[in-house]
Amino acid sequence: MKAVVLYRACEPVCLKVEDVPVPKARPGWILVRVRAFGLNHSESILRRFEADAPYIHLPRIMGIECAGEIEDPSDSHFRKGDRVVALMGGMGRSFDGSYAEYALLPESIVFKVDIEMGWTELATVPETYFTAYSALFDRLCLEPSDSILVRGATSAAGFAAIRLAKSIGCQVFASTRRAEKRAALEESGADHPVIDDGSLRESMRSIAPGGVSKVLELVGPATLLESMSLLRQGGIACDVGVLGKQYTLDSFDPIKDIPAGTYLTSFYSNEPTQEAMDRIFLHLRQYRIDLRPSAVFMLEDIAKAHELLDSGNANGKIVVRVD
Repeated sequence: MKAVVLYRACEPVCLKVEDVPVPKARPGWILVRVRAFGLNHSESILRRFEADAPYIHLPRIMGIECAGEIEDPSDSHFRKGDRVVALMGGMGRSFDGSYAEYALLPESIVFKVDIEMGWTELATVPETYFTAYSALFDRLCLEPSDSILVRGATSAAGFAAIRLAKSIGCQVFASTRRAEKRAALEESGADHPVIDDGSLRESMRSIAPGGVSKVLELVGPATLLESMSLLRQGGIACDVGVLGKQYTLDSFDPIKDIPAGTYLTSFYSNEPTQEAMDRIFLHLRQYRIDLRPSAVFMLEDIAKAHELLDSGNANGKIVVRVD
């Protein structure tokens, strides 16, 4: 089969398609025919430097999510030909992932999909919408009456969060460091695109003087303290991403750094379930969420896809077609 194998930490140009053996199904592991997969920031992290960490055993086929069909169900409850998505659980790091024509995956991270949509649209969903939906509705307990700031809104998860929040009628503030991204945020439904140029706090206080009720923090520790300061009494911040490339918060003092009367939570997308995926697809269908990817590449153009991912110019989800 065709696959993209990572041998070392490197720039996008090192990603090439090569021929490798098709893996064999075994008890507890399912062979999936990959039709398309989305790109993720965590895959860029793996390619750029995490590949050299001692807990990553190379060579490794990358990819933490995919959409496809069951090729060999092994001893699982699936049937050959079932349409499925798969994500996380060590995929693309602890074992080979989705940058290939076939992926051998644990049954626990493969989920049946009963919805009619094209492979490119389906591939935008697994990791991105699992993250955005779960953070918004399971952690932030988002309600139509809420106002929410999406911090790092021009990421794939950010655009997904905007669409999901607007689908139930929330007032959405969306931050970006680049003024040219304002139009894309407005097209996705953001009520108030805000330029994050070092004066976000002042900008937010001018348009939301009482603060917002919820914050989805995708930039991470680099901006978390400021984001929490924008909450109104009773507000909740959910820390999800690390787009700011700062992975920890030094000398964090919960008593002093979490504003009195506000709450801090987090979401880590490593334990998806069939029930969770069913709820997400029900919401996407009910509210007719626009799932079109921002860019589509073929597998042989994986290097170009990663160049776009690293540039931050995608304005949404990048999808790679395999068939």
